Amino acid sequence: MFDLEEQLIDVQTRVAYQEDTLAQLNDVITKQDAEIVQLKQQVRLLAQRLDELARDPAQSGETEVTNERPPHY
Repeated sequence: MFDLEEQLIDVQTRVAYQEDTLAQLNDVITKQDAEIVQLKQQVRLLAQRLDELARDPAQSGETEVTNERPPHY
């Protein structure tokens, strides 16, 4: 009878640790999911901006780059 109680306690302890581990993993996955959503949004915005600049380079506010030598040469 004593051995059966020890086994039951051992199983309950293992289940408790597994539940704690699952909760921790769930927290990590939830945070990663939120970060992935944010990163996808940033990539989408960057791609949109790149498309806009490709269509109208004058929007960038930069002048056209030429192959002139810099003044210090």
